[in-house]
Amino acid sequence: MADPARARKVADRIKVIVAEYLENRIKDERLGFITVTDVRVTGDLQHASVFYTVFGSDDERAATAEVLEENRGRIRSAVGKGLGIRLTPSIEFVADAIPEGAAHLEEVLAETRKRDAELAQAAAGATYAGGADPYRKTDDEVDQEVLDEEAAIDDLIGERASEIDGDEDVSRGEGR
Repeated sequence: MADPARARKVADRIKVIVAEYLENRIKDERLGFITVTDVRVTGDLQHASVFYTVFGSDDERAATAEVLEENRGRIRSAVGKGLGIRLTPSIEFVADAIPEGAAHLEEVLAETRKRDAELAQAAAGATYAGGADPYRKTDDEVDQEVLDEEAAIDDLIGERASEIDGDEDVSRGEGR
């Protein structure tokens, strides 16, 4: 098994060789405006998947796929000569789904923008139910709360002090 760095270099080289061969050597009218987007090579360098896109209609994509399939042996020979490694990998052409994926993402983004606009429009006339910030208090309200808490603490201290005084009286024998 080749190391991943070598496999990556072989894949990059195959991408260049295939793109140059398609541009300069194949003179078939059915070959559309093709772009080699990626090449993936197995770890043992025995198989290469060449991903491509074709600009145009479905008919042009189908015609380009036929041309690639018909010329696969010639392209593999060119790859073998260009690579200079012991074994030439078998080649598989795979139509890349980048354009369809990009179109789908554009549709999703358009739908999201539409929903955001609807939400912004609905929020434009909205008002707060109980005030802008129901947890925000004025200084007077805060001062009153502090005074109420201090009074409650004083009451607790007073009750506890009277309980303690009552306990001391019982322990001295004064309460009898």
